[in-house]
Amino acid sequence: MVELVATIAKALVDNPEEVSVKQTDGQQEIVIELKVAPEDMGKVIGKQGRIAKALRTVVKAAATRANKKVVVEIVQ
Repeated sequence: MVELVATIAKALVDNPEEVSVKQTDGQQEIVIELKVAPEDMGKVIGKQGRIAKALRTVVKAAATRANKKVVVEIVQ
């Protein structure tokens, strides 16, 4: 999942070297934290959050195949 989020995020931003993705495993779910450069934050979130929502949908679909619950958080 981490590789999927990182690949998509790096394709969207102007500074792909500043993309970092961290995974935290909990008992009920997996939390993936995506961090990008401040000037790239708008590109990852998109207008009205559409790109962020699409990213979460893709990750959720991949997680469903693995019988996992995944939450994607975009942090500053």
